[in-house]
This record gives sequence, structure tokens and C-alpha cells, in this order.
Amino acid sequence: MKFIVSSSYLLKQLQVLGGVINNSNTLPILDNFLFELDGNSLKVSASDLETTMISTLEVESQDSGSIAVPAKLLLDTLKTFPEQPLTFVAEDNNTIEISSNHGKYALAYASGEEFPKAVELDDPSAVTIPSDVLATAISNTIFATGNDDLRPVMSGVFFQFASDGLTFVATDAHKLVKYTREDVTASQTAEFIMPKKPLNLLKSILATSDSEILVEYNESNAKFAFENVELLCRLIDGKYPNYEAVIPKENPNKLIIDRNQFLNSVRRVSIFSNKTTHQIRLKIAGAELNISAEDIDYSNKAEERLTCDYQGDDMQIGFNSRFLIEMLNNLNANDVSLEMSLPNRAGILTPTDGLDEGEQVTMLVMPVMLNN
Repeated sequence: MKFIVSSSYLLKQLQVLGGVINNSNTLPILDNFLFELDGNSLKVSASDLETTMISTLEVESQDSGSIAVPAKLLLDTLKTFPEQPLTFVAEDNNTIEISSNHGKYALAYASGEEFPKAVELDDPSAVTIPSDVLATAISNTIFATGNDDLRPVMSGVFFQFASDGLTFVATDAHKLVKYTREDVTASQTAEFIMPKKPLNLLKSILATSDSEILVEYNESNAKFAFENVELLCRLIDGKYPNYEAVIPKENPNKLIIDRNQFLNSVRRVSIFSNKTTHQIRLKIAGAELNISAEDIDYSNKAEERLTCDYQGDDMQIGFNSRFLIEMLNNLNANDVSLEMSLPNRAGILTPTDGLDEGEQVTMLVMPVMLNN
């Protein structure tokens, strides 16, 4: 089999697929890209058994065939070429020869038959989502997922599709993010938990795409198809915790403050906090917010005063500064609102501006006990 393809076009597509391949694979065949040629169309697949990504490229050819090519070797070679046409010829002696303007390179290939077949989804449900909506939903939630192997359901993002909108939730038991879109709806109600790896892959591709994405899913797998790419992945098995029960409904104490000012202040003060608890104290009275931290072991302490808009009782509440910083970093608003009820109940952080029509973000952060 023989085909001709532009070097930079091939590299760009393969770099995206390369994200699927693990550094250490149980099956050696998974260290390869699967090339399936059918006339002018070349399908390239990469898989780690859980996630499979397939990209369809246009090439010049009249042949057909399928081979598995070493991914790292091919990527390292392609990175060094300036833009030029490359000719690939698969010889009978199990080597594939690449000819460029200046030379020839031979790589050993394996038979395409050995490569694991991508899953076919039986009787899937489907919904179409604009790529920017999905990209925003992923970047707003993925940072809040957990890393606890004992609770795998929390290591992914919970997708909830309904006729009145889409909801995406992530939590690690210390912080929780709920992102809702009322302007995009699904015909059938469905829920599933998406693992982090395919979401990170999607996030990187969607940043440059502006197409509609077809999401198909059943009990065990999901498939995202757009432009020339398909991503298939196995879903996380299990029941997602009832996150609505954790979100406090009555929050009489409401603070509104400039996001950037708040973020920079928490960043500075947290440098002086205890290195294991990262605890900072918010003390709110009238229109003044006092942010302080202390590390008694080293006699380090810091305190800053900010003006804010506050309605409610005077209160003191402690937070882990790392969680607050992460959340404030992921909001695109000028001003944020922090709603609280009691020092031992979660605080609710929401943007007060910068949202699209039908878009809602609710972030919840658990307090830490203050030792007075």
C-alpha cells in the first residue's frame, strides 16, 4: 500500500491522537497508530483500550490496507520535517518506507489485524452540542474532579441530559462545581459519568473547533463525533452521589466582591498559611472583608482588608485557600458572590456577570474549622 500526505497536516492530526497513548501499555500493539487506508481516505486510530480516538485524513492514494505503525518513532520523525509531501510505502518485509525531499526512512510495522477493534455502540441515545458549550462545560468542571481510587465515580464529570437543559457536575468532596446550560437540550433524559482522560483530550481539540458535536451514549460507552474526529470511551461505572443534597438552600449572608482583587488577596495571604491545612480566615463585618492566615509553627502571618458589598450577620469562616484559588481562577466574571449560612456550612461561589444567556455556574466550597 502506498499514499502521499502533507507532513505538517499529518503531524497535526497525529499529535492529537498521541494524547491517547499511555507511556506504559500492557499490550505492545497499543504503542502503535493503526493506519487503515481506503483510496483517498486514511483512518488513523490510537487506543488505550478504555479510550479510542479515530481521525480521518485525506491523502493521495488508490490502494487499501491496514498496518500498525510505531507512534513515538513516527511522531519524533515528523516533528523534524519542514512542510513537504511525504510518500509512505508499505513493503512486504514488514517495513514501511517514508520518502521525503531529502531522504528515506524505514520503520518496522505490525499487522493491522492485531490492533483492538473500536467498540460499536448498540442502540445509542444521541444529543448535539455546540463545541464551545462542551469546551466551556469541561473546563469549568474538570478541575474539581477527585483523584481517589477508592471512589472512582468522583474521578469523572457527571453529565445529566434532560429536556430542560444539560448539567455537568464534578466534585471531590471538598469542592463541587455544577455547570448548567438551559439553551441546549436533549430529547431523552440520560446521565453518565465521563472519565477525565477523554475529557482532557476533548478539551484540547475543541479549543480550535467551532462545529457541532454529536454525542452518542449507552449504558457503558460514549462517542463524540465532529469534523474528522471520533472519540470513543468507556464510561465510569457506578452511581453518582446526590449532589443536590449538599448544596445549602438558605444562605442569608451574601458577599459580593471584585473577583481579581479577591483572588490576588487570597493568593498573597495564603503564602503565610499553614503548609498542611492551607487555611485562611475570612472575617466579614459591615462593608469590610478581612482575610488572614497564620502559620504558628513558623510565626508567619498575614492580613489584608478589602472593601466589599455585604448583606448579613458579621461572621468568621475558614477555607482551604487552594480550593478558593482554583475556583476563582476558573470563573470568567468581574465580580463574584459568596453566599454563606453558618461557619460550618459550605459557601456558594457564583459569578455575578460574564455568563451567556441560559448559562449557570455554581461552585461550592467546604469550610475548614477555625481554631480560635
